[in-house]
Amino acid sequence: MNEAQSQKDASLHLAPTKTTTTKRGIKNLYNEVYPEQAYKLCLLGMEDRDLASFFGVCRKTIHNWKTTYPAFANAVMQGKRAADMEVAASLYQATLDRVITTKQAIKCKEIYYDDNGKRVEKERIEIVDVEKHIPADFRSQQFWLKNRNPKLWSDKYSDDEDADLKAVTLNLGSGLDPYATAD
Repeated sequence: MNEAQSQKDASLHLAPTKTTTTKRGIKNLYNEVYPEQAYKLCLLGMEDRDLASFFGVCRKTIHNWKTTYPAFANAVMQGKRAADMEVAASLYQATLDRVITTKQAIKCKEIYYDDNGKRVEKERIEIVDVEKHIPADFRSQQFWLKNRNPKLWSDKYSDDEDADLKAVTLNLGSGLDPYATAD
């Protein structure tokens, strides 16, 4: 193995770049590549305890890194925020009816008769666009509404809560009155 290859392999190893000693004599194992890694890990949904496990430290060390190294704290915050926004957007999309276009392979059979009158069959596969209706997910709608407006959409009912809600009048137009008597 040549010297350039061994240096490259050594740079891939996550040896601490700042080995300092704290007041208690404990070595600080922070590495300058940790913010980028923490960002990516938070995009995957990892929490502080998962980061601690990944970096081989305790949760308190992760907290200390966030207070000591602004780049690390910012990376963790941005990664978690970006992941939360993606999940929120996906949840919102699940609450809506939508039509998606997909590709589907279909088998086409062609039947004809040759010059001798013999029946000939040919098959081929064609890829076509197919529109599919995806209905809204009831559970996603329920979760969304209960969290957005718990007073209005909660499963629990209380007469006291009715006092807080303003009356809503709906004009449904001039339909048939089911209680009207026929003349």
